[in-house]
Order: sequence, then C-alpha cells, then structure tokens
Amino acid sequence: MKEVKVLELDKYEYGIIINALNEFRNKVLEEGKDSEPIDEILLKVLEAPDKKRMFPRKYVDER
Repeated sequence: MKEVKVLELDKYEYGIIINALNEFRNKVLEEGKDSEPIDEILLKVLEAPDKKRMFPRKYVDER
C-alpha cells in the first residue's frame, strides 16, 4: 500500500514550493537530465484541491 502525506500550506508556503520545484526543474533541464519525476510532483502540487474549512454548526447558527 502506498503511503500518502498531506500538507497544509498557506498561500506564501504554496508559492515557495511551486517556485522551488520550478527552479529545480529548470536546473535539471539545463543539465540535460530527465525532469519527468519533478514534472509529476509539480503537477500534483498545482492541481491539489483547496481544502474548504468547515465550521461547526453552532458557529453558523449564532450569526
């Protein structure tokens, strides 16, 4: 069975991850190496859904 990790990132952290992966991908391409594994990870991060925060019903009813 495949182990799955879940990260909770704010917009700033998300941007850092995207930028770092993209820079690493560019470096690997300049060296003439295969960037496919990095491409797959970059796409997973870019396509990750936003988590909608659900508030308990008591907070919604108090409005």
